[in-house]
Amino acid sequence: MTKVAPIDQRKSDHIKINLEQDVRSALTSGLEKYHFVHEALPELDLNRIDTSLSLFGKKLTSPTLVSSMTGGTAEAESINLRLAEAAQQCGVAMGVGSQRAAIENPEQARTFQVRRVAPDILLFANLGAVQLNYGYGIDQCRRAVDMIQADALILHLNPLQEAVQDAGDVNFAGLAKKIEEVCKKLEVPVIAKEVGWGISEKTAKVLADCGVSAIDVAGAGGTSWSQVEMHRAPDEFTRQLAATFVGWGIPTAESILNVKRAVPGTLIFASGGIKDGLDIAKCIALGATLGGMAGQFLKAAAVSTEKVVEMMKLTKRQIEVTMFACGSARIGELGNGKLVNS
Repeated sequence: MTKVAPIDQRKSDHIKINLEQDVRSALTSGLEKYHFVHEALPELDLNRIDTSLSLFGKKLTSPTLVSSMTGGTAEAESINLRLAEAAQQCGVAMGVGSQRAAIENPEQARTFQVRRVAPDILLFANLGAVQLNYGYGIDQCRRAVDMIQADALILHLNPLQEAVQDAGDVNFAGLAKKIEEVCKKLEVPVIAKEVGWGISEKTAKVLADCGVSAIDVAGAGGTSWSQVEMHRAPDEFTRQLAATFVGWGIPTAESILNVKRAVPGTLIFASGGIKDGLDIAKCIALGATLGGMAGQFLKAAAVSTEKVVEMMKLTKRQIEVTMFACGSARIGELGNGKLVNS
């Protein structure tokens, strides 16, 4: 029997692999198939373009989300603090990585606690939904939220990652009922999030029926966690199993449309292969409220807070210029027939 790596070692491996290896999906996000209609006479002042929005009672300067990444190690603490400092400075939302490490080892809580540098940001706590089948319940969900003074809780869904991981947690049976219970009892909104393989119409309906406040589609086209697990596989069998699924998943653009069709009133967050502010604008036009990026922010945070701020400012400007050039004064106007499928 292979010895399973402890959670903190796994988190450390994940950071290292994401920074050093090519772990991209063989699929694209599907966003490259869409283009905005260019307006040569937009009748707008670029300096008055408004990218701001309010969400869960917090004001954001742009629809940008620092997608959930890490926590549970000293290196992760440094990365999270840099991301949070930048998010505070730029007024964008942020999610932390899975807090299971800190639920099971309370001394790790500090690696997720970013309020000390980011008192005002829209902040999302994070646990694996599958843990609800492995002894977790409303108490652990509350602990995750309270630990970081979060505004909402992400329950992430990662069946494929668990299936190709050495000794993964693979019992996803009956989870919907448990997610519904958390949605009913938790005092903050619950967000359901894939980790990079997208959301189908069927799953969107099930999640909406559970009472989630938002769905982060996290579609295929960016980081493939099966590729990440391939790089940390303990043996050839597990490595080959993980490698099989490099082209698996529902692309991000398709996932957004799936959720929009299935449950039109549900808040959609978009992530998975989003490269820049232009991609975020495309996601908003397709029906999302936020666009999340992880890999680019992780690489910037490995350097400095300033590097993350630089990337956030560039992302916001890319959204502003996109809106300007397609004649949209406010974020809500992006979807008015301005995006075409080419």
